[in-house]
Amino acid sequence: MGLAACQPNDTASPPTHSAFARGTHGSFNPAPGGAPGDWTSQARDYANSRYSPLNQINTSNVGRLRAAWTFSDGALYGHEGAPLVSGNTMYTVSPFPNRAFALDLTKPGAPIKWVYDPAPSPMAIGKACCDPVLRGWAVGDGKLVYNLLDAHVVAVDLKSGKELWRTKMADVSRGTTMTMAAFIVGNKVFVGNSGGEMGVAGWFAALDLGTGKELWRAYATGSDKDVKIGPRFKPLYPQYAGKDLGLKTWPPGMAQHGAGSSWGFVSYDPELNLVYYGTSNPGPRVPSQRPGDNLWTSAVFARDADTGEAVWAYQFTPHDQWDYDGVNEMMLLDLPINGKLRHTLVHFDRNTYAYVLDRATGEVLKADTFAPQNWSTGFDWKTKRPIINPAKIPKVGEEVKNICPPDIGQKDWEPPSYSPRTGLIYAGIFNICMDLTNHKVSYIAGTPYDGMEMYRHSVDGKGGDWGALIAWDPVAGKRAWSIPEKFMVMSGTIATAGDLVFYGTTDGWFKAVDARNGKLLWRQKLSSGVIGQPITYLGPDGRQYVAVASGVGGAAMVQSALPGFPARGSTLYVFSVDGLDVNGGKPTARRGGP
Repeated sequence: MGLAACQPNDTASPPTHSAFARGTHGSFNPAPGGAPGDWTSQARDYANSRYSPLNQINTSNVGRLRAAWTFSDGALYGHEGAPLVSGNTMYTVSPFPNRAFALDLTKPGAPIKWVYDPAPSPMAIGKACCDPVLRGWAVGDGKLVYNLLDAHVVAVDLKSGKELWRTKMADVSRGTTMTMAAFIVGNKVFVGNSGGEMGVAGWFAALDLGTGKELWRAYATGSDKDVKIGPRFKPLYPQYAGKDLGLKTWPPGMAQHGAGSSWGFVSYDPELNLVYYGTSNPGPRVPSQRPGDNLWTSAVFARDADTGEAVWAYQFTPHDQWDYDGVNEMMLLDLPINGKLRHTLVHFDRNTYAYVLDRATGEVLKADTFAPQNWSTGFDWKTKRPIINPAKIPKVGEEVKNICPPDIGQKDWEPPSYSPRTGLIYAGIFNICMDLTNHKVSYIAGTPYDGMEMYRHSVDGKGGDWGALIAWDPVAGKRAWSIPEKFMVMSGTIATAGDLVFYGTTDGWFKAVDARNGKLLWRQKLSSGVIGQPITYLGPDGRQYVAVASGVGGAAMVQSALPGFPARGSTLYVFSVDGLDVNGGKPTARRGGP
């Protein structure tokens, strides 16, 4: 394959004549607010910005960061979540068996205050597609709330660690697991399911934060009643107009096992009272077995937070043939587009398009490729659909070589961050392709409903770099700068008012770079790979800290045969300037697992 055939930005948005200069800063709503030094949800705010207003640690002193203390939860699966800080306590939850720990930040070394062990069913390990991971947890109303791998949601008292409620959402024996981060808005908890490769019916639900009672549930496929499409739904584009499209765009009887699970991150617009989330691949992954657009998979929904009613939806990859889940984060940014400030939703899809949508209506404002791709030859602005490259369509029983991106995209679930100081989005991405062979499959409850066999490799096919960190200008639809990395960058990023961006690599480096130009300012080798999400917070001593979990796993394991790939781990690292802990204590290491 010639690289020129799949370079980033080979498909640009329509020409614009903006009165705003390239790089003119946008903004976002920092709600729900809270103390600047706290970090009580995975993204810190409803907008999914992952931006911190703290600036004690900045470009002038970040080179002095040292480990202040460490903590091990003892679980050797992928560590994909971010620790949370509320007041004087840090809360962290392990991957399976999903043990929760409260750590006392008022004392040197942050000793354990309590441990909660929910003892989920071990059966869930065999049902999880891609490692028994957990992508996060949430704090609200005096509770720590999170999903268990065996399809339960639990709420734990922040002070005592006592279980307050536990709600069963599905039967794990039939293939449904839960790996997403619970998301709290007011008195509601929003959760979704995993299991797209098991032929589950994908859904997204709201629970009462006080009691755990289910308030509503909306499916990704099925009748309009199942999908909660009614009078409020506004189909902006003709392919979304019609009744029961969640059935009619499928062969008879297939929608009920059509996947569309929701295992990514959620965002919320408090002015519109809408929650936004994505849906996964259709099932089975063999496209010839399910002709049609397969609505509403590989898509985004905007729903009324109180009722669950769908207000609009947009499908990123119609009739998804490559496993390009649409679950990646939806960043709610206010951006100058075409000379006008627009309230937008920015989404880096697995299919390698960076979309900018109007978050009130679902109008597509921009669609630019951010990394190498060749599955599509461009974006059709009349139909608002990518144009499929016929040479890259999968075929049953035949190997189709060099499809870019592969099934995990050029960006998977790992969340980016946004800085209003620079106007840039910072995202970890991949630089890989796949050779794909399909075979027909049949649905058997609780077993894989897949049919894809992939061999992933670097874009150049010669062992080149598998990843990068990019700074993306969402207004111009172009990279501002990028940093090549030997391995896929599967950690989340955070941006700070100190003009820093923190991220980790799957071979175990944790790094800080200048948010304006990407200059490497600091790095530390950790004991395992980093696929989790860093945070920064103020300790009770008024000192700023940066924390991140190490523990490689999940989709990062597709690189495990590469030289230099690290062993699994389970260590949370907390850094400060000169490594000072609370009250000036010395660095401390501790193990909390069995």
